[in-house]
Amino acid sequence: MHNRLRRPALIVVAFISLAWGTTSLAGQKPSSKPAPSKPWTPPKTLGGDPDLQGTWTSTTTTPFERAPQYGNRLLLTDEEYAESQRRLERQLATDGEENRSNAGVTTGPPDHWTERARQASRQTSLVVEPEDGRVPVTAAAEAKRDYDLAHSTDDFEYMSPWDRCITRGMPGGMFPGGYGNVYEIVQAPGYVAIVSEMIHETRIIPLDGQPLSKVRQWNGESRGRWEGNTLVVETSNFNGKGWIATNMATGRIKGIAQSEALRVTERFTRVDPDTIQYEITIDDPNIYTRPWRVAFPFSRDPDARIFEYACHEGNYAMTNILSGARAQEKAAAGAGKKQD
Repeated sequence: MHNRLRRPALIVVAFISLAWGTTSLAGQKPSSKPAPSKPWTPPKTLGGDPDLQGTWTSTTTTPFERAPQYGNRLLLTDEEYAESQRRLERQLATDGEENRSNAGVTTGPPDHWTERARQASRQTSLVVEPEDGRVPVTAAAEAKRDYDLAHSTDDFEYMSPWDRCITRGMPGGMFPGGYGNVYEIVQAPGYVAIVSEMIHETRIIPLDGQPLSKVRQWNGESRGRWEGNTLVVETSNFNGKGWIATNMATGRIKGIAQSEALRVTERFTRVDPDTIQYEITIDDPNIYTRPWRVAFPFSRDPDARIFEYACHEGNYAMTNILSGARAQEKAAAGAGKKQD
């Protein structure tokens, strides 16, 4: 369902020229990169705003939620970090090999198909609040997730919006994944645009405080403002049909639905020429017991390019899943009649 065509995606809005833009967790050090010796002053756009423009990546070795053995510890020890780096280097060395079964049939995407970080991260989880690094999902939200996943071949409405090629979602589309982790930020007076490689979506964010529309949307509506050198973006007005659909959010969080009450607050702070520190707070009282926060760096990568993300025309994979399930049901019903 998810195919990347080798053609750069075109930005749909004509904004002003780009600059290029990598980082550490606010007050922390998730990589081995030494801290700058003196405060860094970000450049300004022609309009006088802090310049976030450029092409950035979010690829990371950090898991979405924290493994229990780390408790409330945000960072790996030096020994743990060194082992993580060794694992990454071993993986990078074998990425050219296909993942094949004993029968010689590919059982999944080849390792080299997955985007890899170039350096291990010191963070133990992308979730930094609550302190245990775990998303505070309600039991009812988990039950709905389990029901939807169990019935995903019954009807398309039980499938992820990502599988349906509608959207990867907000906030899901801002989380790192196995691929498609490139973002382009473009600025113009009164606006910021964020182009996501995944499902080639573009968010156009007004900075003038204009009111929200009366139409609820899949990814909500975003409004931004500057707090010093930090771009703060608040998103609401969701239609309540979205999911957190990201292959980084494995286990209990993957497939969690959203409600119309969802509010998302993002903070973009460029902390050096190659780093934007990104933080996002998710507040949906119908789905979570409390707000929770994710933080990680967007990194400048001179080799990064946005490629077009395109589902197969007609999204045959989805229809084939449903028709295949109906065929299995028909065959099972026929076998039952014969036994009778």
